[in-house]
Amino acid sequence: MESASLAAMESPARQIALVPAPDRRQSETALAIARGTARLLRSLGFSCISELPLPSGRRADLVALNERGEIWIVEIKSSVEDLRADQKWQDYRMHCDRLFFAFTQDLPCEIFPADTGLIVADAYGAHLHCEAPEHRLPAPTRKAMTVRFAMAAAQRINRLVDPQGHEL
Repeated sequence: MESASLAAMESPARQIALVPAPDRRQSETALAIARGTARLLRSLGFSCISELPLPSGRRADLVALNERGEIWIVEIKSSVEDLRADQKWQDYRMHCDRLFFAFTQDLPCEIFPADTGLIVADAYGAHLHCEAPEHRLPAPTRKAMTVRFAMAAAQRINRLVDPQGHEL
């Protein structure tokens, strides 16, 4: 009886799967790009979360947050075909201050949209090839994204500390 009443009291935010199961769809190249890009973002003062579900239902490859509250989203592309097959990246703009693509040096910069930033990466690091234009988030969206980021980070840490406590 007690667990039923607790479930009824949970807020809708707690019912969102902020810690998705690994989907194993990422190629080795995409995983390497993500690792190198996360290293770059950390060096720029950002904390990163991978595969963060967004309020729109999409899932961003990397979401980065810094101490000033800036939110960047990085979409990882491992091939030309990957970029051509994916048009969902346009939805990410409404959830970040800056939108980037990260890719390997094997891909030409010219294939990416001109109004996004570009990051060239490998498994060991990355560099900003060109800055993304800034489009500041409205305050309510910034708050919602910051809370989503924090809750996902806390849940992921809690799963590491107490894996059995999350099997419910």
